[in-house]
Amino acid sequence: MQLETYISDLLYRYECVTVPDFGSFLTQNASATIDDASNTFFAPKKIMSFNEQIQNNDGLLAHYIADVEKIPFETANQKIANRVKNLKSYLTQGETLTFNNIGDISLNGEGKLQFEPTYHLNYLTEAFGLSQFTSPKIDREIYKEEAEAIEKVVPIAVTNNKRKALPFLKYASIALIALTLGGYVASNYYSTEVEAHNQVAQEEATKQLDTKIQQATFNLNPLPAITLSVNKTEKVQGNFHIVAGAFRVEANGDTKVKELKALGYDARKIGLNEYGLHQVVYGTYKTGSEALAAVKSIRKNHNKDAWILVKELN
Repeated sequence: MQLETYISDLLYRYECVTVPDFGSFLTQNASATIDDASNTFFAPKKIMSFNEQIQNNDGLLAHYIADVEKIPFETANQKIANRVKNLKSYLTQGETLTFNNIGDISLNGEGKLQFEPTYHLNYLTEAFGLSQFTSPKIDREIYKEEAEAIEKVVPIAVTNNKRKALPFLKYASIALIALTLGGYVASNYYSTEVEAHNQVAQEEATKQLDTKIQQATFNLNPLPAITLSVNKTEKVQGNFHIVAGAFRVEANGDTKVKELKALGYDARKIGLNEYGLHQVVYGTYKTGSEALAAVKSIRKNHNKDAWILVKELN
């Protein structure tokens, strides 16, 4: 049983996934960050940790396995117990347990479990499609020095002596005000003339249209009835959706749908998520087992970052 696959699926939706008699994988939302040294921007994500003190069986993992594999709840619990027994045996032999897309667990010198997370997948669904990027550094000190040098050469302040030496500024201001007022009056006059002209033209056009209607004769012959056959499109049923991406621009989502359909997938858009992004899915499935089998194939052959969204669509 690939226990880490089931844990990985649940980490998208829950902040705590407990493996009975072994420990719990915990997640916590982290905001976007900036690395000042490399000027790299990192998207928001879920930070993962492991707590071996939380071992009580809350039933979440067993219920999910029972639903996916279509087995009784007690059988799922027994399969988990057998897997945990093997994991503990590997640890006591000094081996490191690798949970794909989650992290590595080993025993330290004091016999305590030590967890080293891996961030190959971002379990924060709201940040799906976002990746890190590097921005060139902006050196503001250089521009500050250039501005200070220009300010020394070209003084901005105007002294009283300079005002006396430039009396034409007063007259230029008066001329500017006069031109502004003249332009405003001329603009109002022009607008009034245009409005009057448009009113006369509209009335003339209305008269001509009425004359044409009165002179026209209409010969209405009954048309043969046409029977249209409409095929109703069956609504896609199921609450398990394999997400291919989320797009801010809807046209990009349409392009993605066409691309996936060309590859043979039953792709479509399922609306906006809570962040206003257009979600595109590979397909929709009625049961969790069908969705799990499909997402394994998609991760292997097309997109390793595909994930299952459990949602009832309106």
